[in-house]
Parts: sequence; structure tokens; C-alpha cells
Amino acid sequence: MVSPPSLSRGSETAGTLLSPNSTLNTPCNDRSQPHLNLDPLSTDEDGSCYTELYPGPRATYQSPLMPKENKPLEVGILRRVKELLSEVDPRTAAKHITKADCMVARILEVTPEVQRMMGVSSGMEFLTLPHGQQMRLDLLERLQTMSIMLAVDVLGCTGTTEERAGLLHKIIQIAAELKSTMGNMFGFTAVMRALELPQVCRLEQTWTVLRQRHTEGAILYEKTLRPFMKSLNDGRESCPLSNTSFPHVLPLLSLLEKSMAVGEGTEPWEVAEAGVDVVMFHLGAARTIAQLGGIYRSNAESKLQGFQGLTALSNRLEPPVRPR
Repeated sequence: MVSPPSLSRGSETAGTLLSPNSTLNTPCNDRSQPHLNLDPLSTDEDGSCYTELYPGPRATYQSPLMPKENKPLEVGILRRVKELLSEVDPRTAAKHITKADCMVARILEVTPEVQRMMGVSSGMEFLTLPHGQQMRLDLLERLQTMSIMLAVDVLGCTGTTEERAGLLHKIIQIAAELKSTMGNMFGFTAVMRALELPQVCRLEQTWTVLRQRHTEGAILYEKTLRPFMKSLNDGRESCPLSNTSFPHVLPLLSLLEKSMAVGEGTEPWEVAEAGVDVVMFHLGAARTIAQLGGIYRSNAESKLQGFQGLTALSNRLEPPVRPR
């Protein structure tokens, strides 16, 4: 849950949840194409950009939590991530996720120079434009990798059924904080995707223990969070604007980038019976989202006021001494 160290490396700002070996970071070496740099965060040194038209090399992301020679599904790494999740309270984790999400989507910390180079004032408008494709792909990849990471934490590094149920409960609490406290529909969607993966849903014994040991969490998930997620996707409900720091953009991202699969099932906007109405709703919502970047920024800044991620972890280990 480490915030991105810098905003100067283009799509690498996706924080610790981006895949270092992603095909989205494949370098393009075709130097015969014209030099057209539309990336607000690009530099002459690394040539990173947010457009498929730029032929320069892409920098590769290196997580501070993983060694360079990291093996897939390394048990030690998975166990450490699980420990971080269990140590950090849900609200702090939700703030970590929200800050990183908003930085990746250029809702927060967008300088006038970045706005000038984007051509618009907010990342929410930028992702609706043709040259915002790489941002759309980065956000889709971030959502997928966050979901997979949480699911693997449940599946790969818990010994007993009680431990798995406890971790499920913590993830449900984080989802609730992202929805209600932070108003981060992007992070909320990513966490809910993890809980709804078939590999997690089929753990009947784990869910039974969750209902027995963490009844309030099970009820919250079944009666509140799941119905709300379905309503978001169906276009029947939305988060109040006054509480939203990051709107629900997954339908728009997947509609504009159809080649990038975001789930194993069929999305509501892909069903023939209701697909057209749902598609039209989400396209109309995209127009509104593009115009409200300033409000999302203000809401995010208000919710994250005074928040310092590394300080929060340090204070949890050794609480600061209050002046008398």
C-alpha cells in the first residue's frame, strides 16, 4: 500500500499494484514514426508518454516491496502483503488506495504544466479523449492487478479457514470504507471484483466461517455492497456527487477499450436485452464526469487532508508522543 514515489514516470504512477511485466509497458522501437508527444508527464530523458503515437521507449516499473529477481506467487511476498493488510486499519488502507488511484488518474496533484500538456484541466476529461488511451489502459490494468492481488492474498497465503475468513472480513471493511468514507468508486470496484472472482466465491467453508465469526461483515457484503455494485453497473444508482472522489468509470473504460478484458463474466452493458440502455446511460455519465474534475479533486483533497501514508504506518508501530 505504498503511494507512488513520483509522478514523473508516466504510466508507472500506478503504484505498487501495477504489473512490472505487463504487455502495456512493451517498448516501441519504430523510430520511423513522427515524434508526437502528448503526454503531460513525459520527459526527454525517458520518453514516457500517454499516447500510442509516441515512438520513444517506456520506462519499466520496479516495486519497492519486491526484489528484482521476484518469482511469481512468491510465498514470502504474499505473506508480507497479507501482514500489511491485517496490520493497517480499513480506513487507512482505503486512504492509501484512494490517494494512489487519484494520482494515477490525475485527479490529484495536477500542475498547470500538466494541464497544459494534457490540453484539459482534469484526468477525468483526459481519459475520454483519443490521446487518453494509455491512461485508460493503465487504469484497467490497475483495477485488474489490484483485484488479483487481493484474491491471491486470500487464496495463496492463509493457512486455516479462520484466517481466510478474517482476511475476507478485512477486505469487505476496506470496500465499505472506499464506498462510503472515501467515495472512491474505482477502488471500490477493484476490491469488489476480488471478492466476486469465482475462485473466491467457491470457498464455501470460508464464507460459512465468515458468517459465523464476522456476521456483521457478511451482512454488509451481501445486503449492501453487492447490491450497490450491481446497481452501479446497471446504471440504476450512483455515488452522491458531494461524496465522490473518483467516479465509477469502469463501464466507460471497458466500452472504449473493448480489447482489454476486465472480467470473466458478461458485463451488464454487454447483455442484449438491456445492453443499449445501459450503454447509453454510461456514455451520458461520461459526459458529466468529464466536466466535474474540479469537484472530484476538491472532494479527494478534503478526504485526504493531513494524510501521510508512511507516517500512518509508523505511528501505528509507535504512536507519537502528544505534547502536554
